[in-house]
Amino acid sequence: MGTRRAVKERSGGPTAAPTSTEPDSLGIKASRLTPRPPLFLSATGYPSGRFGGRVWWGLEGPSKSEAKAREPCQPRPDPTGPQGVVSRERAARQLEGDIAELKFAEIHRYRPFALVAPEFTQLDSPRPAAAPRPDGLLVTSEQPAAPFLGVEIRVDTTDAAVVLAGIASPDGDHALATYDPARQRVTIEVRVSGRTRVVAVRGVTLAPPFGLAFVLCENQITALADRGNGWQPLVSTRKNVAAFIDFRKADVLRRFSYAYGTRSTDASAATPSTPPSSVRRILSQLKRSGRRNSQAGSVSLDGLGGSDAPGGDTARAQTQVTSVRAGLFGMTGVRDPHVIQSPDGTPYIRDGKLYLTMTCAGLGFFQQAHWGVFTLDLDDLTRLEQVAQLYFSRDGLVLGDHAGQIIIDGDRCIVGVSSWGDFEIGNIHVRHTVTGLDVLSGVHVLATERLELPTRFGAWDPALGRIDERWYVGFVESPSQDKRFDFHPALAATAPGGDYAGPLELVGADDSLHQCEGPILTEVDGHWRLAASDSDLREYLLYDLAMRRVGTLDAPYLTNIPHPQLVTIDGADGPRHLMVTFDGTPYGEAVVGYGGHGDLVIMEGLPPPQ
Repeated sequence: MGTRRAVKERSGGPTAAPTSTEPDSLGIKASRLTPRPPLFLSATGYPSGRFGGRVWWGLEGPSKSEAKAREPCQPRPDPTGPQGVVSRERAARQLEGDIAELKFAEIHRYRPFALVAPEFTQLDSPRPAAAPRPDGLLVTSEQPAAPFLGVEIRVDTTDAAVVLAGIASPDGDHALATYDPARQRVTIEVRVSGRTRVVAVRGVTLAPPFGLAFVLCENQITALADRGNGWQPLVSTRKNVAAFIDFRKADVLRRFSYAYGTRSTDASAATPSTPPSSVRRILSQLKRSGRRNSQAGSVSLDGLGGSDAPGGDTARAQTQVTSVRAGLFGMTGVRDPHVIQSPDGTPYIRDGKLYLTMTCAGLGFFQQAHWGVFTLDLDDLTRLEQVAQLYFSRDGLVLGDHAGQIIIDGDRCIVGVSSWGDFEIGNIHVRHTVTGLDVLSGVHVLATERLELPTRFGAWDPALGRIDERWYVGFVESPSQDKRFDFHPALAATAPGGDYAGPLELVGADDSLHQCEGPILTEVDGHWRLAASDSDLREYLLYDLAMRRVGTLDAPYLTNIPHPQLVTIDGADGPRHLMVTFDGTPYGEAVVGYGGHGDLVIMEGLPPPQ
């Protein structure tokens, strides 16, 4: 069984700041985190996202069709009942009757978004220091715990200096997002072993004031800008970064700290020495045609020779960086919600807040996402706060595995998660470990091992519960992840008295389905059910513990494959039956590709009118 390696631990509740700065067993310095206000987001569509002030998120404006689909619903009064845990017995009484008679309707929709997670900000300076190295960078003492991080800077005036944001090492290596106002272009720049390479570039004009951001998700680097309408990705690349450095390696990552600054254009390392002829032609066309604006295309510079120059001298133009924020990456959306609960299905509620895990969508595909613990305020379902960042280590790598569940069993937390962090076709599986309750807050890097499920296929989305002295594990079974993924729900169980990790035997699998995932073990109608979501049928399906299909939920089927996380809470007028889920609303897909999606959607089930 795996052992936990905590990079940072918070000794108090979910919002207490860590105090330890000792290196952990991976050798990553655990820097102090600056306490931040909770991540409370609006339920009436996208927030403004204007750079500066206390607003730290933003999104592309929706299309007309999307805007119509997102018209704010009329919120109903939120619960004001007593705080505490909804007991298993109470939940069973509340769900007496046929859940199929309930009609679910959307009551809240909003988009969690933060390049730097507010609760995990490590650097927040309204007046940045101005004592850079000869290469123009000011390298801070703050280090990221995982290769999921963001650096945001605000630029109020520009002249000829190149603006820099990213991470750097004491020996001169760096990874940066840069903006050159003279050349009117944004680049992603990587310097390794004394050699600087521009690995991606885009022609764009940024008029001050503006924000420039560097985001690293796994090995994918994205440069973003905020010109007053929220953060927009400009250029992004993974392949051209991973060709030269692997930030997933703990011994590589520990060398880097957050960095920012400016350097003179004349000494800029932003121009490679020997770019390929195709790139030279594109850059020449950009210059001749004046296509140096936000509509200019993204160019990946693959296989560049690079430059040996470290960068500029101490002479700076009048470019002024007026603020900088840096810390662990938040999310561009959320998905895969799973309530944290006890083995008997009791949801974990403390101080009127429901605890749940969700996937934090990243800037890129599955490998660029990671996992987090969140609280949902039951007095106001539009108040969401991220309280823990969870990462996973194996084979010397720090990865963003996600999509799973945490079970609180006495003084231990059982963690089951999907191995999406290093996804390749044919290697996806479920992993697990046991840790303590401190995993519900702070920053953790957890060592896990493979959960031996009774399948020869790929597997993900574990869901656990202990019923009549027997552990059940729901999961997705996937015969193929090539071209169109093929996957369906399955259920396994232990012998009576066994522990969750088994041996597990297959109860059944619905292999008549090919696009069905998101299994949730929950008690409804006084009976345990496995709920799952099928995108071909566009239905939320219900199975009994013999994996016989016994019904469906009457609920709107959203885009993507929304998981049917059912939960019952106390309300002012009695129990409320909620479904917490997500949709496929994208973010920046034209630049970063598929994977940044996920509005948080909350539905409520109401009985039919009498």
